[in-house]
Amino acid sequence: MQRSVGRPTVAQIDGDALRRNVAAIRARLAPGVQLLAVVKADAYGHGATQVAPLFERAGVDAFGVATVEEGVEIRRAGVTRPILVLAGASAHEIDAAVEHRLGLAILDRAMAQEIHAALRDRPLQIHLKIDTGMGRVGTHPDELPALLDTLRAAPELSLVGIFSHFANADGGNEEFAASQLRLFHHAVDTVRQAGWDPPHIHMANSAAALTRPAAHFSMVRPGIALYGVPPMSTCPVVLQPAMRLTTRIVQLKSVPAEYPLSYGQTFVTRRPSRIATLPIGYADGYDRGLSNRAAALVRGRRAPVVGTVCMDLTLIDVTDVPGVAEHDEVVLWGQQDGATINVDEVATWQDSVSYEVLTRLGKRVPRVMRTG
Repeated sequence: MQRSVGRPTVAQIDGDALRRNVAAIRARLAPGVQLLAVVKADAYGHGATQVAPLFERAGVDAFGVATVEEGVEIRRAGVTRPILVLAGASAHEIDAAVEHRLGLAILDRAMAQEIHAALRDRPLQIHLKIDTGMGRVGTHPDELPALLDTLRAAPELSLVGIFSHFANADGGNEEFAASQLRLFHHAVDTVRQAGWDPPHIHMANSAAALTRPAAHFSMVRPGIALYGVPPMSTCPVVLQPAMRLTTRIVQLKSVPAEYPLSYGQTFVTRRPSRIATLPIGYADGYDRGLSNRAAALVRGRRAPVVGTVCMDLTLIDVTDVPGVAEHDEVVLWGQQDGATINVDEVATWQDSVSYEVLTRLGKRVPRVMRTG
């Protein structure tokens, strides 16, 4: 994707960092354990059509997306390896799934019946989703025998995988995570005793891929760690953030003390100040909750966000930045001249999580891949 003409706001994606993160995760796996890269939500905001082919070249074994549309998008971008739609699909999406060779998660018996009816004798690879305690989607282990009965009558549905999802693999509740793992083992045993032996058994998300080898099975399913964001407060490997969100100062002005700034006059200067206007706002995904809480980097120094973040514009106070000038680069998150603002810090400022910060970055912010 090319940079917008006349607008300097851009997300720089470090392809080398992405490759190093794949390698760091791979180094935690036993030989033969496959790596499914989760690239849903536009590769966590990094640009799926650029990131997924890079991951394929880096040697990942498969991809996970949330919707059929996301799967079609990366298939059209050149991905050749298996793609799993983790949230399942509806009957009207089956034609696209078959055409683009997408695998589907089957969430329950009703979905299996609906998908089978829509296939019209065409084959489709499926993974069974088991609800071991997350409580969102999937079949409880007690309901699994009935679902397997349905699969026996649906030979077009080729069972190649079974998976589940940890609710707190980052160490929040060890006892609950252990109970989920026991339930998943029981579900896998049920499937095998019923005569199936799916090759892809997976439960480990980023945190479990890095810290729980007992949950690796035959495949792991990392997401946020691939993009260089630690999935827990104490991370056992060094991950490299892949996104650097930058813009430039479009106007620089001097204002007196007691001068109100932006909508609602939520900030009033306490001293004569230099205020820089940035062409980024909440329509780009730079959250309104960052108003009067966040900071940006200018010439390697932190400059506070002042006033309410607007739809298209944000103000920062650069009074304490020597030599500041119009068109200077500004970093919203990432590194500049030895200083860093990381995504987790931005998430704290807006009372959110790093996942939301990254995935809400809007489409009008170009993603520019940089490598080597």
